Order: sequence, then C-alpha cells, then structure tokens
Amino acid sequence: MTLEEKLARLTEILKGTGGVLVALSGGVDSSFLAKAAKDALGDRAAAVTVTSQIHAAFEAREAVDVARLIGIRHFLVEVDALAVPGLAENPPERCYICKQQILGTLLEIAKREGLPLVVEGSNASDTGDFRPGMKAVKELGVRSPLAEAGLTKADIRELSCRMGLPTWSKPSYACLASRIPYGERITEEKLRQIERAEDYLRGKGYLVCRVRHHGKLARLELSPDEMRRFVAEEDFDAVAKSIKAFGFAYVALDLEGYRTGSLNEVLAQSRKGPTV
Repeated sequence: MTLEEKLARLTEILKGTGGVLVALSGGVDSSFLAKAAKDALGDRAAAVTVTSQIHAAFEAREAVDVARLIGIRHFLVEVDALAVPGLAENPPERCYICKQQILGTLLEIAKREGLPLVVEGSNASDTGDFRPGMKAVKELGVRSPLAEAGLTKADIRELSCRMGLPTWSKPSYACLASRIPYGERITEEKLRQIERAEDYLRGKGYLVCRVRHHGKLARLELSPDEMRRFVAEEDFDAVAKSIKAFGFAYVALDLEGYRTGSLNEVLAQSRKGPTV
C-alpha cells in the first residue's frame, strides 16, 4: 500500500470505532495517533497521559503541548507504579504488569467518558524486540490502529512531518524502569538518578541517550553520531563529574552505543543457554 492508502485505512479504522481514548505519551507514534483520531472523530476522540515514578517529567510536559496543538481533549492521570504488585521486583514481565495497571486505568476513564475503545500507538515496525506489554494490550481488548493500518515508524515520521507535528523527528523513548536490569529492584532513588543523568545529557545536546543503572555504575549509551561527538569534544571529565554527583561512583561509555532494549540482551543469552 502507498502512504496515502495506509492513512486512509487508518482513518477508516478510527471512524469505525465510534470513539476512542488515546494513550498519549507524547512520543512520535502516540502523538500521530492522537492527531489522526482527532481528525477522524472530532470530539469523539480524547487522550490520556499517565504520570508516575517510572515516567520522566518532560514526557508529560511534551504530551500536554502536543494535545494542545492538536486540540484534542486531554487528561493527566497519576499512577503509583511502584505500588503495583510485582512491578518493583522488576521481573522480565515488568512491562506486562505495568501495562495491565495503566491500561486498566484508561479503560475506566474511557467508560466514564462514554468512549467505546482505548487505542495505543504500537506500529507495524514494533515486532523485533521483547515486548511483553503487548500481551496486556491484547488481553484487555485495547487496539493498535497504526499497526492494523500497516504504518511503520518511517511512515509515521513522514506523515507527522507533513501534518506539522513537532514530534516527527523526536527520538524514541521508553520508561525509566527500562534502564534497570531485570531482577534488580526498582526504587524511587534509582529512577531519579537515571532521570537527572539523562536530563543532564539532553541539556548538553545528546538527544539519543540512555543511562543504564548498574548499581554504582552508570553505563551511557549514545547514538553513533553523538558518541563520535562525545569523544571528539573530550567531554569525559565534565560528564563523569556531573553524573557522579547524582549518586553514581563510576561512569562508563558503552562502545556498542544506543540500541533499543539493550537490557533484553541478557534474556536472549539466557534463552540460548551458555556458550563455550
């Protein structure tokens, strides 16, 4: 299908729902979905952004800005993620546990607002990594219209650019809990360390970055271009000193750079068994 045909298919899907509540994170996909829903359904579309300890504060601010730009009715809902049974223990199914709680909250809001369906922003490119949260999406009857329409991440960026959405070039992002290795307890202190460190790096212009929390060690993942800049500018001392001030004893640069779900690599190795 052409890009125009995929967009027409998305519009058809949304109109066929009779009304949707969009899970709006403020990222590329959910912002585009909110815009498409508003265009297709008018006042029968609304959006919700969930705030919690595992979500960086800047995400909610940007979601509010996007919702205002789109003109969609928007709710902010606070969830105590660390009180969700089993989540703080950080098992491999953490995303499933979290999605169950958050989407359950959204379903209640949708019912209250008289909207028949909750939709979320997974797209046709979201198939390669370990994604236990999608199990909760399917179990709860939440739909993924972007994936249903065959829209890939590249498609969504292109259409977002055409529509004038500022999120079209925004780097991908994930919750702060994804920076902590499975089995390591998630705490408020660790989450704030990660958030402050990543805010610092973004403030220095490193937009594609992750700070993985390994106890006293902060492992920095940067995109290839940003890693080259980091080395060329010899930012080592300033960055190490600043990140240590957030409670880390050691700061290391991962030479493989940023990749989605790098902490899932340990799970993949364990499934393969030991190598010799």
